[in-house]
Parts: sequence; C-alpha cells; structure tokens
Amino acid sequence: MPVVKGYYKTENGSKYMQQLCKHFGHKIDVECNAETGWAAFEMGTVHMAATAEGLSMTCEVQDEAAIPAIHNVIDRHLETFAFREEVKTMDWVTE
Repeated sequence: MPVVKGYYKTENGSKYMQQLCKHFGHKIDVECNAETGWAAFEMGTVHMAATAEGLSMTCEVQDEAAIPAIHNVIDRHLETFAFREEVKTMDWVTE
C-alpha cells in the first residue's frame, strides 16, 4: 500500500482541516477535532494533523494508480477553502 505525504504551510491549518472534514463528511466517513482528523475515501484513508504552522496529511492509498486521484481531491478542495492564501495546493511526497 503506497503512502503519500502532503504538507501545506499556513497559519490556518486547523480551520482548513475542519472545513475539509465537514465537507467530505457529507459523502464519506470522517472524524475530526481541532488537531487531528481522518477521512476514508474509496481510494484510501487520509490522516490529517494541524499545527500553528501548517496542515499535514498522510494518505494510505490502495495502489499507485490512486495517487493522482488523492492529490486531486485534496488539492481541489483545499484550493476552494484556502482561496485567500498565495499557495493553493499541498507539497506532496510519495514514500
């Protein structure tokens, strides 16, 4: 199972994580508080952590073919919620 990690430098990590969880929770299982959360997508599970410096995600995807899909769904929604930020997408690394 490939693991993909993302990081988004922002002072609003907790706010964005909670917005993402609330939005995704309309269609999939999620759990979230001010510091951590997770979302169970069809292509894999995303674990989130927010600090005063940013938002990090660890995505355990089913296979390598799912990596672009998880990048797309997270980045597309993050861009919507972080529209006031200069950078709109996460920095991704595949392990």
